[in-house]
Amino acid sequence: MKFTKTLKLATAAGALLLSSMSFAASVNIGTNDVAIHGYDPVAYFTNDKAVEGSAKFTATHDGAIYRFASAKNRDLFNANADKYAPQFGGYCAMGVALNKKLDVDPQAFHIENGKLYLNLNKDVQKKWLTDVPGNLKTADRIWAGIEDLSVAAANAED
Repeated sequence: MKFTKTLKLATAAGALLLSSMSFAASVNIGTNDVAIHGYDPVAYFTNDKAVEGSAKFTATHDGAIYRFASAKNRDLFNANADKYAPQFGGYCAMGVALNKKLDVDPQAFHIENGKLYLNLNKDVQKKWLTDVPGNLKTADRIWAGIEDLSVAAANAED
């Protein structure tokens, strides 16, 4: 009886661990689960530039902690997080189109149809901008297949 209960507990714990690992892989987080390297996702829309957030103003969305430059920006995010959160879990949009999960430079951003897209760096962003509609179509299709993969698995060579 004790063995069965222990086995059930171990199985449940394992399932929880696996689900949390796959969940974490769908959002690009850094140290202390902070997204976008601590930059304010709302500022991209309201200021049209990358603005560092503050640890004083935070919100959690999809397992990631977002920082904001002000309480107002935090409140805007909390009212509609899906509007402000970066697409593809905050991974490089061009990387996703290339079947990769790559980190981003918060300064390399683009807003298209009210959605925030980030890129690895300004050079990669230039490539992204050469065909945003085509790259988006490809990235949307590929994201469904790599969203829940770990970064290592998504970036493994075929």
